[in-house]
Amino acid sequence: MSFTELQTAAGVEDAARILPILEALVGFDTTSRNSNLPLIDYAEALLSALGARCLRIPDADRRKANLLASFGPVDRPGTVLSGHTDVVPVDGQQWSSDPFRLAVRDGLAYGRGTADMKGFIAVCLGLAPELARAALASPVHIALSYDEELGCLGAPDLARAILDTRGPQQAVIVGEPTSMETVIGHKANCGIEIIITGRAAHSSLAPTTVNAIDVATAFLDEFATMARHAAAADKDELYDIATSTICVTGIEGGTAINIVPAQCRIVAEFRLLPALDARSYIARLEALAARLLPALRQRVPEADIVVRETFSYPGLDTPADDPLVARVMHAAGGNRVAKVAYGTEAGVFSTLLGAPTVIIGPGSIEEAHKPDEFIAVSELTACAAFIRRFLSGRR
Repeated sequence: MSFTELQTAAGVEDAARILPILEALVGFDTTSRNSNLPLIDYAEALLSALGARCLRIPDADRRKANLLASFGPVDRPGTVLSGHTDVVPVDGQQWSSDPFRLAVRDGLAYGRGTADMKGFIAVCLGLAPELARAALASPVHIALSYDEELGCLGAPDLARAILDTRGPQQAVIVGEPTSMETVIGHKANCGIEIIITGRAAHSSLAPTTVNAIDVATAFLDEFATMARHAAAADKDELYDIATSTICVTGIEGGTAINIVPAQCRIVAEFRLLPALDARSYIARLEALAARLLPALRQRVPEADIVVRETFSYPGLDTPADDPLVARVMHAAGGNRVAKVAYGTEAGVFSTLLGAPTVIIGPGSIEEAHKPDEFIAVSELTACAAFIRRFLSGRR
């Protein structure tokens, strides 16, 4: 057989192994509001049967869990293959087929999470028999997390468990959908909630009370000022959006046209390049609250302003000349690197493990979170070939 024919045959074999696993994974409704334990049970059973050393890291309520499964030697650093098990909701979306039942049409596999990022997990589980048979020179760890979509909530405990039980690692590959391009950076992200409390009254008596929405306008002005500051700071042209961004993403308040609103809630996010620190911006919001409150409480003693961080995760900034980047590009057959504006768990692993980290995986981020989310079967087989080449150190 020619090399092309060998590649085609390998791809067909990989697809036959990966697609049934992807079908099972999609069938678990792991929308972040739900438990992911049925999926973890499935993955742990599959990996344990192959001899993997498995460790569960549950959340505080024991309703969700991370899973760490290791093949190979126990006394040296290795490679972490990381994927999150949760998916975003399908509520209000119009799908042409059941989002939690895999449908393969014209070489495309449809279903919630196929691209983001159960496709990558299916590839890793599909390769697990090969990992179990191989005489691995260094270990390979499959790391599955929960609640990435809610702000990378499970990844910190997973990273700490890797360090505590497996020790330092050589490399981390996070398989978010990048169309198999090598991604070396993403912005840090931080969520902010501001809750303003005034006092309800008939709207004709507005001057006698505290209108929570009126107070909110001062914070909206401050967010606009901070956004201009962030946009004028450092730039990184490897990103599609080259600057840091600060964006108000929600505001809620008021009950009726003739009632002064007693409460208003603002939510916002900071997506920042490494040169900027979210803490300095939060301090500005806290200082504004401290300036406003005395006058408000003279009018209404119960007036209050609460500024709180709802989530945060670090950015990723792997140097382009790190040896891991060259290895990944070599194995993927690529010749360029990129950075992305969306967040991933890569920054968590890079920060807590101290290991070089790269994002590369099958599928396109353009398909993530949409109705009729899909991944090309050819991307799944390309990812399987990439992982083999990377682990074997050959092209």
